[in-house]
Amino acid sequence: MSTKHDLGFGIDIGGSGIKGAPVDLQKGKLAEDRVRIPTPQPSTPEAVAETVRQILDEFGWTGPFGCTFPAVVQHGVTRTAANVDPSWIDRDAAGVLRKVTGRDALLVNDADAAGVAEVEFGAAGRRSGVVLLATLGTGIGSALIVDGHLVPNTELGHLELDGHDAETRAADSAREREDLGWPEWGERLTRYFTHVENLLWPDLIVVGGGVSKKFAKWSPYVKTRTRMIPATLLNEAGIIGAALLAHRGERR
Repeated sequence: MSTKHDLGFGIDIGGSGIKGAPVDLQKGKLAEDRVRIPTPQPSTPEAVAETVRQILDEFGWTGPFGCTFPAVVQHGVTRTAANVDPSWIDRDAAGVLRKVTGRDALLVNDADAAGVAEVEFGAAGRRSGVVLLATLGTGIGSALIVDGHLVPNTELGHLELDGHDAETRAADSAREREDLGWPEWGERLTRYFTHVENLLWPDLIVVGGGVSKKFAKWSPYVKTRTRMIPATLLNEAGIIGAALLAHRGERR
């Protein structure tokens, strides 16, 4: 049985929903069923923070918590805003969360949180060296973990690929939009991951996003020199990673 010392709390802010739950930090699993509330519209920092407070109150959580956000996050300041209100740009978002919720808050990029969770509890299995998580969805999110330490805000989905922003060519949304078969999409992913490999020389690539569930169908068409495996924590990775980072007291 987990003690309070073994528990953390994670919130995952997305464009359509805000999800949260306490996390068992020994097992790397949600300690209770998560609560989801639709993202308020407009999704201003104050409105989102109020929704976060409702989720924390639902569980009676009063301690520090971690919170993912679909943006570049530098020391609690959100520098970009993807699928949320532009008023987040250059805001002290962690400060807003602390003021509205009355709890200490750590804010982290959503892909970064997922990457930390996959290395600590998921597919990467505490692998040392350079681990790259790439989430293939509407865009391409990335997290770079070196010997267990997060290198934040890599944003590798925005590398140039064939004269385009990489995620517009190789994300799962591009596959659906252009009705690409697995071989054609695999060829694009090969070019993308080869580009990343030549820059970073990772020891392991973990692929997340919904399409990771179909890894066996498309991965044979992706040729990389680095071992590539599917993520295992899926939709819970962000909550778990955010809770872990907050528990460690890390500041981004």
